[in-house]
Amino acid sequence: MSPPARVLRQPLDLRQQHGVETPEHVTLSFELAGLGTRAAAALIDALVLTLAYLTLFLVFDVAGLSNASESGWANWGLAILLLISGLGFFLYYTLFEAMWDGHTPGKRALGIRVVQDTGRPITANAAAVRNLVRFVDFVVPLGPLAGVILVFAHRSHKRLGDMAAGTIVVRERVAAWGLAPSLPSPAVESLEQGPPELSDQEFALLDRFLGRMADLDPAVRIRMGAELTRRFESRVPRRAADAETYLTTVFTDEQQKRRGRFATRAASGAGRTTVTAERFVARKRDTWEAFRAAARRLEHGGLTRLPAGEIPGFVARYREVASDLARARTYGVDPQVTAYLERLVAAGHAVLYHGRGARRRAVSQSVLEIFPAAVVASWRYVLAAFLLFMVPAVIGYVMLRERPHLAEEIVSPVMVSRAEQAAERAERGVGYAQAESGDRPVISAVIISNNIRVCIMAFAGGMLAGTLTVLALVFNGLAIGTVFGVFAHYGAAGYLSTFVAAHGVLELTAIFISGGAGFRLAHALIAPGDRTRMDALVLDGRIAMRMMGAVVCLLAIAGTIEGLLSTSGAPATMKYSVSAASAVFLGLYFLNGFRSRHSRAHGAQSSLGR
Repeated sequence: MSPPARVLRQPLDLRQQHGVETPEHVTLSFELAGLGTRAAAALIDALVLTLAYLTLFLVFDVAGLSNASESGWANWGLAILLLISGLGFFLYYTLFEAMWDGHTPGKRALGIRVVQDTGRPITANAAAVRNLVRFVDFVVPLGPLAGVILVFAHRSHKRLGDMAAGTIVVRERVAAWGLAPSLPSPAVESLEQGPPELSDQEFALLDRFLGRMADLDPAVRIRMGAELTRRFESRVPRRAADAETYLTTVFTDEQQKRRGRFATRAASGAGRTTVTAERFVARKRDTWEAFRAAARRLEHGGLTRLPAGEIPGFVARYREVASDLARARTYGVDPQVTAYLERLVAAGHAVLYHGRGARRRAVSQSVLEIFPAAVVASWRYVLAAFLLFMVPAVIGYVMLRERPHLAEEIVSPVMVSRAEQAAERAERGVGYAQAESGDRPVISAVIISNNIRVCIMAFAGGMLAGTLTVLALVFNGLAIGTVFGVFAHYGAAGYLSTFVAAHGVLELTAIFISGGAGFRLAHALIAPGDRTRMDALVLDGRIAMRMMGAVVCLLAIAGTIEGLLSTSGAPATMKYSVSAASAVFLGLYFLNGFRSRHSRAHGAQSSLGR
């Protein structure tokens, strides 16, 4: 009596998947990029970014634009260099992921990309959110290691930026896969070879024997081969003297017969696949491979790369393949084939829905309507940020006015020295931080970069339950209040106000809006309401990012004014006039946002009432 056949087990699959249901009601599984792959991609990106910096510095140095000089062009070149070096890290990741289908050079080299949780390509808004939140990695105690730990612990390998943006990092390269070579294409002549000779149980037994033959003890292998040969040779004539060669031939012929038109049994045996599944794979193989080739051509650019007349055909083939995936799961085909079809449908899904999200708006519409409307909609959060900034500022001012001796302990010695010299400088007609016209572009670049970093910290801090946002607002408010208190002690508050007036209205408003955006994220994280926490983060993150769009616009204007006017020797009346004009501008800007929000809400109600 032969020993019982051992059941073959599928190899352990440690890859982690992210499930997505498509509009066609087909569930896709995206393979998540592992921590090691993402770390390797980050190293490549760091190398690319370093080389880009070195190249840029070399070009500017050769052109004579990397050092301040009397040449106006040199100073403008240095200003641009300072802006790029200060913000290049965030711009690198944001622009590449937004404009290159979720790839950076490092991700592209490792075959991974960033996509939305829904499997669709990443949007520009999501790319900006996930990369601005990177700022948290540089201020928390463990630094980037905290992000690594979070990726390792999260079931979808998300860091804080991915949570806020609703993104995942997946293995997604259409060109890197195809049907396994172990699944032979059906031969045309097999259709006429007649019905199968073996029962499903016999076919499964032969399948297991041949699959484990190399692992068996030689004596057991010879004995089982002889027993199977005696069992089959009465029905399948023996054409080879060697038993193992004969059994291999029997198995190959049986596979071909089970794909033929006489294989009508829909068995549920224990072999690699059932008869029905084998015929299904054989019949559909060429169709799948043709669709794979089409998806590979359209991997970048989506349907825009197809002529209009060919788009319906691609859509129809995509739906057919999606239906085939559902049938494959029903028939119980080889897991290797199912995985192949899942990747095929995922590729088609990415192509079909590439760029089919919200209609792209004009830049002017975003700047003048969408951004201010988001700020108006979030006025409570902005008000909270305003109070957290202004209350410490008032406290700091009053404290230094009543106890001037504290200035030596809590105010920078540089600021105390400037306060002491303010009266003498005012008599000479020299303004606070006044600079020569050639130096102003550089000063403007430094100021813009610093202000943007402060605003990013206030925004990204929302992902730490708002603690970093509160800290940024309170610290900066207290700093400004104490500085004004010191200058007031020396009778020079007006001297300092002349410098702050021109740009201060826009700059402070930008900080308040950034804090409001951070609080919006914190509220979604702490109290999502009847939404899931992830949904709340994504939805509020979109609004918060629009608020940051308004911040960028205001800081660009404020930094330009600060660098070119506030540091100049222009009359105080001009600077105060610019301050008043800035206030009027803000009023009109947010009024336009209010009107835009109101008109959109009214339009939505009208469409629902029809």
